[in-house]
Amino acid sequence: MERIITQIHELLSKKHMTIAVAESCTGGLLSSLLTGRGGSSRYFILGAVVYSNKAKNLILGIPSRLINDKGAVSAQVSALMAKGVRKLAHTDFGIGISGIAGPGGGSKTKPVGTVFIAVESKSRKTCRRFIFKGSRSAVRKKAALKSLRLLRSFL
Repeated sequence: MERIITQIHELLSKKHMTIAVAESCTGGLLSSLLTGRGGSSRYFILGAVVYSNKAKNLILGIPSRLINDKGAVSAQVSALMAKGVRKLAHTDFGIGISGIAGPGGGSKTKPVGTVFIAVESKSRKTCRRFIFKGSRSAVRKKAALKSLRLLRSFL
């Protein structure tokens, strides 16, 4: 994990690019990883833990109706989280993460470990669905690491 964090730190610093993240199931873990190095304030602008649906709506402007229709854990909501936080912070990149870390809360269509990760820049965006195995802590760590890998592919 340290290697990818170093790579992202160097790439964002070298390219003078900025990032903001909106996290739900990871609860700030991604923000913590991105800010764990000295000098991260050059590129890390904002980390928002929008754990509740109300926070997603109030802070990022995600319509309550969309959350009710598609679910907070959905590609649509995660994509709007990335877009909303990027717009809010005026950054080059935005990441949105929403998922079910467990141990409860899963369903047949969205089992525990289901995570949607969206990355957006001015010219490109992606949103991917993953199902991570393991404990709550393991799901959160895997989601944060996968977010870093997706960001690196954009850089």
